[in-house]
Amino acid sequence: MNELTCRPSCLRPAGRTRTQQCICVVGFLDLFGVSMIIPLLSHHVKALGASPTVAGIVVSTYGILQFFSSTIVGSWSDVVGRRYSLLTCLLLSALGYGLLGMSTSIPLFVLARIPVGLFKHSLSICRALLSDLVSESERPLVMGHFNAASSVGFILGPVVGGYLTEHEGGFYTSSFTCAAIFLMNAGLVWMLPWNETLVHRNTNSSNDLSKRCHDDHCWKSVQNGSHAKGHHTLPAGDAQPDSTAPGKHQGGLRWSEVSLLQPVWRQLSLVGSRIKMVASSDMWDLFLVRLLMGIAIMLYYSNFSLAMEERFSLKPKMTGYLISYSSTLGALAGFLVGPVTQLYRNNMAALLLHSTVLTCSLIFLYAAAPNVWQVVLSSTFFAISTSIGRTCITDLELQRGGVQASGTLIGAGQSVTAVGRVLAPLLSGLAQEFSPCGPPSLGVVLALAAVGLLLIRIPKWDGRGMTKTAKLGKSE
Repeated sequence: MNELTCRPSCLRPAGRTRTQQCICVVGFLDLFGVSMIIPLLSHHVKALGASPTVAGIVVSTYGILQFFSSTIVGSWSDVVGRRYSLLTCLLLSALGYGLLGMSTSIPLFVLARIPVGLFKHSLSICRALLSDLVSESERPLVMGHFNAASSVGFILGPVVGGYLTEHEGGFYTSSFTCAAIFLMNAGLVWMLPWNETLVHRNTNSSNDLSKRCHDDHCWKSVQNGSHAKGHHTLPAGDAQPDSTAPGKHQGGLRWSEVSLLQPVWRQLSLVGSRIKMVASSDMWDLFLVRLLMGIAIMLYYSNFSLAMEERFSLKPKMTGYLISYSSTLGALAGFLVGPVTQLYRNNMAALLLHSTVLTCSLIFLYAAAPNVWQVVLSSTFFAISTSIGRTCITDLELQRGGVQASGTLIGAGQSVTAVGRVLAPLLSGLAQEFSPCGPPSLGVVLALAAVGLLLIRIPKWDGRGMTKTAKLGKSE
């Protein structure tokens, strides 16, 4: 049947600009604070008396918790709204890093990692919020800018963290500083112009419905930062919109007006239904490509310093410069995503295929490099191709799954990436038993598998088209 499908097409310029800039600042501060701590964790847990095996298990607790919680928290942000879910994640992450600053024993260290592992999903919710606020054509550009801002924070954080650790009690100072940064982020999110950011809602249904949507001022308020759709089909049992009820717009019902009044068990039911829709959707190919490429990229970096020393007798200092150079290019590459997608006329499937082929070729060049300069060349373009590829696959997931489930989809993608973080070190260790080039060589094989999968599946995506794809949360 005909369905009023509303998409955000334009925002109030002032509200849109302020909101996007603030979200980019949140992303920058988030990774700035986290990257102050990450390089110090293994050293600190060993200083507490843990053996290398115990230290590895304790540090990996974060990744395991992220795997289980990413999809759940992302789906929860679809239910209760971006504002409250983002504030919750930031505040509980601040609590975790504050506890880390007081961790004088291994049990306290593990206790501190639990809230961070469960609720450190602020970047995913920020991406979901950005996808709520912009149209599909603007989304790659905005996501690229957000990734660039976050990457800059990840580059600068270790510098500050390293400086602080040179002083007595440096780890604890870094932890408390990180907690303060997350509290600052929570304050910034609280002050975002939620009431001013209004998204105009267009329709792709009949002209009469389009006219009615316009005449009735069918606007979506992002007062709670959640994504509300006109005639959005909720899971069975939810209250249906009442156009005559106060506070409700004709043609739509705010998620905040439904979800915040629901008891906890009802919120969990909604979260479960959204996760079930993702699990039963025909998106396994995108998630598999994400997993294969994620592991391939991690294998590229897994033994980079050791391989440079063994293959080219490169000193760790020079290897550090090369890694910083590649990371800086990766951050700047975020600004190229918009122009490149325009060059491809927003054909994200083709762009993903080409970026995957390029990434595969560059991993092969690195694995077979006869000298350092070929490594420098491959690192230059590798940073750019991976940055574009990450944005492409996220955008395709949102296109095929539906923006109304953006939190669930982005969370599911992060869960898939978490699986890669667990598998990559194991595969890297096995591959290094044969050669220093073993990990990148295995990465080439996995990237080739991703290319083959895309070559098989992309014609089916194009042939099916978005109008034939069952979007998550919609009924036929």
